[in-house]
Amino acid sequence: MQTPLSDQGQQEPSALTRGFQRITRWIRRLAFLAGIFAVLTGIGFIVFANSIPRVETKLHEKADAIVVLTGGASRIVDAMELLAAGYGKKLLISGVNPNTTRVEIVKSNPEFERLFDCCIVLGHRAQNTIGNAFEASRWVRENKFKSVILVTSGWHMPRALVETEKELPGVKLIPQAVISEKMRDEPWWSDSSTARLLFFEYVKYIVAYVRVRIDPLNIFGRIITGES
Repeated sequence: MQTPLSDQGQQEPSALTRGFQRITRWIRRLAFLAGIFAVLTGIGFIVFANSIPRVETKLHEKADAIVVLTGGASRIVDAMELLAAGYGKKLLISGVNPNTTRVEIVKSNPEFERLFDCCIVLGHRAQNTIGNAFEASRWVRENKFKSVILVTSGWHMPRALVETEKELPGVKLIPQAVISEKMRDEPWWSDSSTARLLFFEYVKYIVAYVRVRIDPLNIFGRIITGES
């Protein structure tokens, strides 16, 4: 018995062969898309990493209050220096370890002791950047502040702004980035630990940005208000 031939005189591929060919085509398409995604991710990361400031800038405007996000001792000191210099009337230190007391912070920074009696508030509830934004929002709204200086590390600032802006629409945020010695003295690509830190922060920033932008309530609000 002869096997049926196609018009070209060739044997028609079996169903198994056709299925394998379709799978192969899909794998190639997915590999192509994965390659494009990897290239775009790499370009985005390089742009993000190069945008991180390496030199601290001097503030040229004051605000009603200052909010500093914990995560590095120099952040808190820089924020208290801004408060002492009159850049804000009150200071919230957000994300303080629940076991850390006011007395312990005063002992570490005795030159600012007088400010703790009138102008510094410790926030113990926040455990991450989202929590910082919620904690700052509650404090700012309770005190009816209209402008806030936001203090955190330079590499953390983009994500901190995304989260805080979401919780404080209508409040003017003035970023003040704290620059670490490593970021100041060495290019980020020269140290694997710094590059790794920035890459993971870049991923977190993208996730936060997308989450905020596609929030259904946020989108509905933009439609109502006519914002883009």
